[in-house]
Amino acid sequence: MISDKIFKKEDMIHVLMIVISALLYSLGMSVFVKSGNLFPGGYAGISRLISEVLRKFFNISLSFSVIYFLMNGLTTIFVWKKIGHKFVIYSVMWYTLTSFLTSFNFQEIITNDPLLIAVFGGLINGLAVGIALRNNASSGGTDFIAIYMSIRFNMPTWNYVMAANACVLMIAGLLFGWEQALYSIIFQYVSTQVVGVIHQRYKLTGLNVVTNYPQEVCDAVFHTCRHGITKVQCEGGFTDEPHWLLMMTINTYQMKDVIDNIKHTDPHAFITVNSVNRIVGNYYQKPLE
Repeated sequence: MISDKIFKKEDMIHVLMIVISALLYSLGMSVFVKSGNLFPGGYAGISRLISEVLRKFFNISLSFSVIYFLMNGLTTIFVWKKIGHKFVIYSVMWYTLTSFLTSFNFQEIITNDPLLIAVFGGLINGLAVGIALRNNASSGGTDFIAIYMSIRFNMPTWNYVMAANACVLMIAGLLFGWEQALYSIIFQYVSTQVVGVIHQRYKLTGLNVVTNYPQEVCDAVFHTCRHGITKVQCEGGFTDEPHWLLMMTINTYQMKDVIDNIKHTDPHAFITVNSVNRIVGNYYQKPLE
């Protein structure tokens, strides 16, 4: 029997959403990526590039699904001790199901317009990956690498992943034509932006709070998340009344709960919100399960 501490009721929801995400991703691969002859980001793009190179130049038929599964499997071994085991298991479930579903030769043509294929294909791809990430899973591959780097350096790394994907597209453009490579850039850009909107875990937000109840507000924040707070005595420029300035950095996905708790504790608190590009120093990042 699996302990409740290992397998919780909400895990059933996560598993269901992972299955839906894998189905959506596979549908996007079949309907848009294959029909538009695009090269998606991450291991999917690398796998498709290898498959096409083997087929075109060496007359070797090795399916995308097999290459994709093998590449993800090797990366899984590398990150197993560096990322939460439940997260890795969910990700293995995702890319295994995706590899299986994309092995079927299903290709429904909705449109022949390459721009529409790139844009809407990118939307579906990003939505599928974003759903997986929101439910404690990923598509494996470069997602594993990006998440590991985000944990280590406390900064979002999806744009760096996109830069690496550009190298794959340059190779694809040289070998198979620049038109499809350029449309693939649009596909990857749209997908990356959608993932960035949905997945907020590694985005950082700075909060400055002016309050007359510093300890009570600190306790409310600590009840929501585990981050340090700097307290500074200050004075109102207009009223000359004494106040406290509380400065903190939190993960963006925690922002709503933190602000709600602050306002509940001190309805008159003055809060400013700003984005944080990077942190240098000690910062607690809640580990993946």
